Amino acid sequence: QVQLVESGGGLVQPGGSLRLSCAASGRFFNFVAMAWHRRAPAKERELVATISGGGPTSYADSVKGRFTNSRDNANYAVYLQMNSLKPEDTAVYYCQLITLGGQYWGQGTQVTVSS
Repeated sequence: QVQLVESGGGLVQPGGSLRLSCAASGRFFNFVAMAWHRRAPAKERELVATISGGGPTSYADSVKGRFTNSRDNANYAVYLQMNSLKPEDTAVYYCQLITLGGQYWGQGTQVTVSS
């Protein structure tokens, strides 16, 4: 059974930083990519960042220049470094693992940006 475990969320003041982690465990094949999504209250889910097996990373326009997504290739873990956080970044952040055989989701971690 594939599991994704996220950590690193919390409460931070505007302008602050947080680092989210997501580690995949279990047996899976044909890795394609890992991604971060977020869902803010009363809003649609938003794709934040994606990193593929070959390394290219893409970002939502709303986080470009502030968020950095990186991957530990050996351990199928991804890290989202979030800098210059804004109140509008407040959301539950979810990690996603994409394989040719299916997709897997973490349980989510809350990020709250507030003074």
